[in-house]
Amino acid sequence: MTTSIILLIVLALVFDFLNGFHDSANAIATVVSTKVLTPIQGVVWAASFNFLAFFFFGSHVANTMGKGIIDIAIVDRQIIFGALIGACVWNLITWYFGLPSSSSHALIGGMIGSALVKAGPGALMMAGISKTVLFIVLAPLIGYVLGQVLGLAVYWMSSRSTPGRVDHLFRKGQLVSAALYSMGHGGNDAQKTAGIIASLLFSAGVLKDFSVPAWVALMCYTAIGLGTVFGGWRIVKTMGQKIARLKPIDGFAAESAAAISLYTATAMGIPVSTTHTITGAIMGVGSLKRSSAVHWGVAGGIVWAWLITIPASAAIAAAAYFAASYLWK
Repeated sequence: MTTSIILLIVLALVFDFLNGFHDSANAIATVVSTKVLTPIQGVVWAASFNFLAFFFFGSHVANTMGKGIIDIAIVDRQIIFGALIGACVWNLITWYFGLPSSSSHALIGGMIGSALVKAGPGALMMAGISKTVLFIVLAPLIGYVLGQVLGLAVYWMSSRSTPGRVDHLFRKGQLVSAALYSMGHGGNDAQKTAGIIASLLFSAGVLKDFSVPAWVALMCYTAIGLGTVFGGWRIVKTMGQKIARLKPIDGFAAESAAAISLYTATAMGIPVSTTHTITGAIMGVGSLKRSSAVHWGVAGGIVWAWLITIPASAAIAAAAYFAASYLWK
């Protein structure tokens, strides 16, 4: 394995760390905003289950990322470099402004931008891209609907209990729902980076067939867990307070709805946005109280960040690939 390949693997793990750092708010926002856990307890809890996902999920999403977005035959060091730089830079920009955009779509946009510069539109695998783009719309809608359904269910089941008993019960329940969501977050997101590393190793001849080695997956789950530990506190406030005010019963319903969505998408090999999913679920639960309980203006700003993530990260990646193709030969 050459030095350049090792450095690109390190860069991929940096992206994976930033993914956990950027998306940690998604995993802990509800459990922290409802004061079930402190921020420090929340990130340790979430990071632990990010890592434990390694033992429960396969590599369906990694296969989609590695060979279902761009033609694996054109993958080289410059393509991977451009894709990772595009994703990392866009993650840092949206983190700075406190926007919970999608790390997943930033990485996909980076791959698209690099591939377009090298080989043009023919290098794009439109089946995989179309499925991913479709879920930009479907993921928050599914989260929204499931959030409402589960919210109604737990409200109905708790209707004859005292407020104190309901609060006590769902404070414990939120520990479970936050753990399940964090496992789904790790299971879907860590695989995306694993797929990128696997495609790099395959294109370099290190792997004879495209597959995800266990050591690659283990490094990716570790990196995303560490990123979650360090956390993106700017985004916690947006996710946990600015979209809707939540109680433990609301947080339980939102996290459970998002976990169901993530587990289903991961089993289908669809690289969805964990950010989109949990945001939709929070909005769905919040809207059960009254429409004004959801701060739609904040939600609208988040949607704009979603819409521009792929083209913005693609543009950054294209510039990075163009520079790398001249400076790194």
